[in-house]
Amino acid sequence: MSKRALYGGMVIVLGVLLAATLAGVRAAQVKSEPVRVGNADIGGVVSGAAGPEAGVWVIAETADLPTKFVKIVVTDDLGRYLVPDLPKANYSVWVRGYGLVDSPKAKATPGMTVNLKAVAAPDKKSAAEYYPALYWFSLLQVPPKSDFPGTGPTGNGISSNMKSQGQWIREVVNTDGCTGCHQMGDKATREIPKSILSHSADTRAAWDRRIESGQAGAGMAARFRQVGSKRALEMYADWSDRIARGELPAAAPSRPQGRERNVVVTMWDWADPKVYLHDDISTDKRNPTVNANGPVYGGLEESGDYLTVVDQTRTATSQVKLTVRDPQTPSSADTPPMAASPYWGDEKIWNSQTTVHSFAMDKQGRVWAAARIRKPETSAWCQAGSDLPSAKLFPITQGQRGLELYDPKTKQTTPIDTCFTWGHVNFDDNDVLWSSFGPAGIEGWFDTKIWDKTHDEKKAQGWSAFVLD
Repeated sequence: MSKRALYGGMVIVLGVLLAATLAGVRAAQVKSEPVRVGNADIGGVVSGAAGPEAGVWVIAETADLPTKFVKIVVTDDLGRYLVPDLPKANYSVWVRGYGLVDSPKAKATPGMTVNLKAVAAPDKKSAAEYYPALYWFSLLQVPPKSDFPGTGPTGNGISSNMKSQGQWIREVVNTDGCTGCHQMGDKATREIPKSILSHSADTRAAWDRRIESGQAGAGMAARFRQVGSKRALEMYADWSDRIARGELPAAAPSRPQGRERNVVVTMWDWADPKVYLHDDISTDKRNPTVNANGPVYGGLEESGDYLTVVDQTRTATSQVKLTVRDPQTPSSADTPPMAASPYWGDEKIWNSQTTVHSFAMDKQGRVWAAARIRKPETSAWCQAGSDLPSAKLFPITQGQRGLELYDPKTKQTTPIDTCFTWGHVNFDDNDVLWSSFGPAGIEGWFDTKIWDKTHDEKKAQGWSAFVLD
C-alpha cells in the first residue's frame, strides 16, 4: 500500500451555484422550462427505464487541453443537467449514479444539447462498486470493548498500551491511523494486489507484506506494532476476506438532494503519478478575494521538491522548483523501500528534501510553506550562547522544518531559517505568521512586515524566533 492511493495527481475545486433565480419561479414554469445551453455549456436530460433520472452525476471529461480536465454536475428533479463554462475542447460525457453503472460515453463540444440514457445496475454487487469508500470501510469489525485493555502478543494480540476501543480506533483505524494517509475502502485498499497475495494464501500474511510496501512501509508497520500487529492484521484480513467472499455494504447511499444538486466539481490533472498531495492553497484565508482566479498551489511533502501549480483560467499546469540552504539537507530518497511496491517495485519514488507540509498565503498573494531547508541541527544563533532573546530563554539544537517563501511576481523562492520546527502555518490579523507547533508545544512566529522592509538575509535570520506566552 502506498500514498499513491491518494488523489495526489488531481486538484479539485467545489463551486456552489446559487439557485436564487429559480427560487421565485412557479412549479409549473419550472417543469416546462427546457435546458438553456450556452455557447460554453453542455446540457440536456438524463432518463432511465422509468423516466427522468434525478440526483445522478453527469461527467464531462477531456484530454485535449494542456492538462486533463473534468467537470461534474448533478441532475435536478426532471433529470436535467447543465455543465457550465467549459473551455473549447472535445468532451466525453456520461452518467454515473447510485443504482446505476456508467453509461456509454457520448461525444460533445460546448454549445451542444446531449440527452443521455442512464444504465441501471444489473445487480447489487455492480451497484456497490460505485458506493463511497467509507460504505465499504464500514464493514470493518473492530475488536469489542471487552477486549480492552489489550493483553499483549501472548494474550489477545492487542498491545497492553491500548486501554480502550476508542484509543484503538483512533490509533489504527481513523485519522491518526490508516485513514490519515489512505482512502480506506476504495477498490485499491479493500482488495489486495495479486502480486502481494501471491506471496501467501494466508490473507493476514498478505496484509503484513502489504503494509511493508514502498518507502512508507516502515511507518505503516510501526503503526501496527504500536497497537498490536497480530490483532491489527487479523482485523484487516477479516475485512478484505469477507469482501472477497461477496459481502456488500448493508445499505445503499442516497442520491444527492436539495442544495447538494447545486454543486459543480471541477478537476485538473496537475502533478505526476509518482507523487501525492499533502496540502494546497489558492487564497489568503483571511480574505478570499486575494489571488482571485489565480493559480492553485500544491505541496507534495515527502514525494517531490516542487510546488505543483494549476492555472484555472488556461487549464494548464506548471511547477515551482523548491530550494534548500544546505545541499546536504536530508531527502526522503534516503529511505529505501522496506519491501517492493506492487506498483513501483524497489524504485525510490519519494525524493524530497523540502518535504513541504502546509501553506499560508499573505495579502500580496505570496505563498509561505513549512519546508525543510537544512540539516536538523539548528544554526548557532538558536543555541546556548546566542544573544537571541529566545535562545537565552529556550536554546534549541534540533529543528526539522523552516520556511520557504514563493513570490509569484518575481518567480523566486527564498528558504528562511528558523530555530523551531514549523507545522501548519497561519497568519493572524496583524500579519504575523504562526506555526501550529514547535519544541515542547511552543508556538513560533515570523513577522512578515519586518521581512518586507529588507532583504538582508542575515538580519532576517535574526528575526526568526519563538515566543513564550
